[in-house]
Amino acid sequence: MRSNRAKVRAGVSLAATLPMLAGALALGIPAAHAAGGAHRDALAGTKPAWATAGADKGAAPDSAPVNARVYLAGKDAAGLAAYARAVSDPSSAAYGKYLTAAQAQSRFGATKAQVAAVKSWLTSAGLKVTGVTAHYVSVTGDVAAAEKAFGTQLHNFKKGSGTYRAPAATASVPASLAGAVLTVTGLDNAPHKANHKDQLPPPDAVFKNAGPFSSYYGSNLATTLPTAYGQTIPYAPKGYTGRQLRAAYGAGGYTGKGVRIAITDAYASPTIAFDAGSYAKKHGDAAWTTGQLRQVLPDKYTKTKECGAAGWYGEETLDVEAVHAVAPAAQVTYVGAASCYDDDLLDSLSKIVDNHLADIVSNSWGDIEANQTPDLAAAYDQVFQFGAVEGIGFYFSSGDNGDEVANTGTKQVDTPANSAWVTAVGGTSLAVGKGDAYLWETGWGTEKAVLSADGKSWTGFPGAFTSGAGGGTSKTVAQPYYQKGVVPDALAKANSADGNRVVPDIAAIADPNTGFLVGQTQTFPDGTEQYSEYRIGGTSLAAPVIAGVQALAQEAHGGQALGFANPAIYARHGSKAYHDVTDNPTGSGLAVVRVDYVNGLDAADGLSTSVRSLGKDSSLQAVKGYDDVTGVGSPAYGYVQSYRKR
Repeated sequence: MRSNRAKVRAGVSLAATLPMLAGALALGIPAAHAAGGAHRDALAGTKPAWATAGADKGAAPDSAPVNARVYLAGKDAAGLAAYARAVSDPSSAAYGKYLTAAQAQSRFGATKAQVAAVKSWLTSAGLKVTGVTAHYVSVTGDVAAAEKAFGTQLHNFKKGSGTYRAPAATASVPASLAGAVLTVTGLDNAPHKANHKDQLPPPDAVFKNAGPFSSYYGSNLATTLPTAYGQTIPYAPKGYTGRQLRAAYGAGGYTGKGVRIAITDAYASPTIAFDAGSYAKKHGDAAWTTGQLRQVLPDKYTKTKECGAAGWYGEETLDVEAVHAVAPAAQVTYVGAASCYDDDLLDSLSKIVDNHLADIVSNSWGDIEANQTPDLAAAYDQVFQFGAVEGIGFYFSSGDNGDEVANTGTKQVDTPANSAWVTAVGGTSLAVGKGDAYLWETGWGTEKAVLSADGKSWTGFPGAFTSGAGGGTSKTVAQPYYQKGVVPDALAKANSADGNRVVPDIAAIADPNTGFLVGQTQTFPDGTEQYSEYRIGGTSLAAPVIAGVQALAQEAHGGQALGFANPAIYARHGSKAYHDVTDNPTGSGLAVVRVDYVNGLDAADGLSTSVRSLGKDSSLQAVKGYDDVTGVGSPAYGYVQSYRKR
């Protein structure tokens, strides 16, 4: 499953991710096929890493139900990857020569003959075809039929605290279908969904921030409280608004006019139009025009209890309001998935690509890399490649648990942010001063210490790590060409001498202690539903902010789509396009004071006062040059300007 990432409410982080095929999905060609014997073609990565002999609990019952998707490789998978690279590379003669969705399908999609052959093979094995799209053939049946079709036995395996079905050996297809099938998903039935960890307030649980606040960074000093790092420290900002973010990231006079942005999450907030309109009016953002915000939703929702459907409402609200705050004239299309499971999220992404609903796609969800299976990684990358050839760029939040050690016990990155075909967005702590002046940023990483009982010190200062921008080196994705020469070898080769993908690529505000003010309809204790505002953060904020900045850059580029932006982002490394973010920009240590309601609503149960240190992201560090907290940095005034056509 995917987690609606990293919304961190007033300091509570939210993050998430998917395992991946080691080295198989290097930037370029999805390596779904490998030689599999004289009469079968193996589908690499279809046996999960957790399906080991030691975990094997025996054969699954023949009659157990199976629901699977057979993803189609198309007529030229290698050509798709090659063209996706060429059209995205500023140094290529094909740069910016995008195809329409119809042209992309005609040139690279599956042929009618391939689809017919796949359907015939599946039905001959005893499976029932339940759906056919441009990307896959879905089937149902039982274990016996699936074993016959895919040439492997399905066993039950112990995984964590549960037992799940999975192939006992790599799945395969008849040799006659070699090149037609990309991969198959669904043979293992472990949950593939987003872990909803943001703890955002659903409509039935109101949340408010306590004060005092700063109106801008440093405007209200905590003079009656203990010092930190040898100085009196400010109260946390109430929450930045669009005016402040646009100033910090160099919007200038650009508004995103004529640019289309899509946002994907699960489900849909029933009050989004009212909330977004109320927020814009209250904070001086341009009013939404008729048709500027629209939703593309499934016919029905599923797995609402497993996914915590109402908790996703706040994610959509944050994404929509943040995008509009930064790019107030951009068209925004929200594409809601039927659930937080991978199949449904993939369907939402495919809707955008197949119908070219937008040029820029913001995604604030994911999972840890250890949970991603190679079959799903191949399916995701194929969608991202089709997007690239059409001029569509995907932006994914990098996570809210730093190196993930505190969260999972293992140092790892998040996914799909780890894909070589998306832009991974890391997080910062942002200081915007008087007159909306940009002061500085640190990498987002928080350590928390509470006020002592006597009020004279911070207990255990600087305290324990609570949350921070996700980043680090992938264990499964090969180093993409655009990172070579920019990402230090110490990071790129941390897990392999050949080099791996390092996350993130770029960064923006994420720290909930210097976060964004968001407005959402919530249910109060008396049962009334009221519009209310609270400060929020996480890389769930950073992703839509960068999506908004990209809309400004596309407008500056004469409206021409920027497509898959990583090659262009890295080409600007070291220039005035970026703020080179470091963890201690003032040289003295940085922190803010937070005062919170214990019950999240009012002072009835008391207040909690704490100091939150900035720039303390687990084992990750923001340093000069590229780093695994902020990537190449955050956009400066020169970033949007650099896309102006001369």
